[in-house]
Amino acid sequence: MALPRTYESQNCSIARALEIVGDRWTLLVIRSAFEGVRRFDDFQDALGVARNVLTDRLTRLCDEGIMRRVPYQERPERHEYRLTRKGVELWPAMMTLLMWGDRHYAPDGPPVIVGHRGCDGTLTSRFTCDSCGAALGPGDVDPRPGPGA
Repeated sequence: MALPRTYESQNCSIARALEIVGDRWTLLVIRSAFEGVRRFDDFQDALGVARNVLTDRLTRLCDEGIMRRVPYQERPERHEYRLTRKGVELWPAMMTLLMWGDRHYAPDGPPVIVGHRGCDGTLTSRFTCDSCGAALGPGDVDPRPGPGA
């Protein structure tokens, strides 16, 4: 039996957020967008997700204002999918989930290291660089292969 997608009976912001981003494909689409994926076929290649599932997730993310469709070709018409400000605000939650997964489910070490662009440092749980101390956001970091890659 499938779990419901809505939690109307719960007055809880976590439950409401889960209604939008609470399935694995949605979170993986968002992760890929933070990694620079923009085009439908590239999302599909990166994730190995069925076209109908990807279409549903991208449509929902656009309808919720987390991503937006931006045309990049007229004939045939094609679009890129880009995170909006609302989508970019998910970055701390995504990085916290990544670090939690690294601590508890990466026995060979993190598969990805979130490195400070232009510095040898890496992202800390306080969203700063462990080397230079700078505050970091999504535009300041690059994923690098980790020991568990």
